[in-house]
Amino acid sequence: MTELLYQTDSYLRAFEGTTRAVTQDGFVLDQTAFYPGGGGQPADSGRCADPYGEIYTITGLRRDGDHLVHLVKEPQRPPVGKMLHCALDWDRRYLLMRTHTALHILSGVVWLRFRAQVTGGNMEPGRARMDFEIEQMEKSLVEDIQASANAEVTAARAVRVKILPREEAIAIPDLIRTKVNLLPEAIQQVRVVEIVGLDLQADGGTHVANTSEVGAIRVVDYMSKGRSNKRLVIELG
Repeated sequence: MTELLYQTDSYLRAFEGTTRAVTQDGFVLDQTAFYPGGGGQPADSGRCADPYGEIYTITGLRRDGDHLVHLVKEPQRPPVGKMLHCALDWDRRYLLMRTHTALHILSGVVWLRFRAQVTGGNMEPGRARMDFEIEQMEKSLVEDIQASANAEVTAARAVRVKILPREEAIAIPDLIRTKVNLLPEAIQQVRVVEIVGLDLQADGGTHVANTSEVGAIRVVDYMSKGRSNKRLVIELG
């Protein structure tokens, strides 16, 4: 199993790992800080290098059972047992962290106002969209949601991560905010992300440690995706 360093330390920019397997498209490390993608958040990119200066450009990751395959651009592969020093494309990762936390702020604000479940979402660095089970959405309401979201940024709320046993996690009211429960039965340890005083959700992605790091949130578009499905599109200032 690949040890997932990002689950407990989203700010880890560089790490060392040893190759455990080599594939046609990349290699497996014993541990990694690269996020593999999921929950609407894209996979990380970056590079790994061996002690002799051989560089492997990481373009993404894919899951292979309990392992994560680091996809590489170069045709060569490091041999099994090779120690590599790896570094994330930090500017991109940190912007994704800010964007992901912005979505949780948005979700928290909308949940408190409407008790509306999330029906979909996706993000790229600095821009994201989230769909909610809401029947009516108008400009004045969108402006109010934006103002409330930015008030939560200004409030500088702490963002905490815990990994809980499944039984303890699912006993938390409203932990699953998505319309479809995306928590497979096989998952026995649940990662929970809390924006203290605002939001608490099961989530596997990376986040900043305080809402003040998110910066200004702008709702740049909104639209209807069905009778009870409304989309908000945000950008970070």
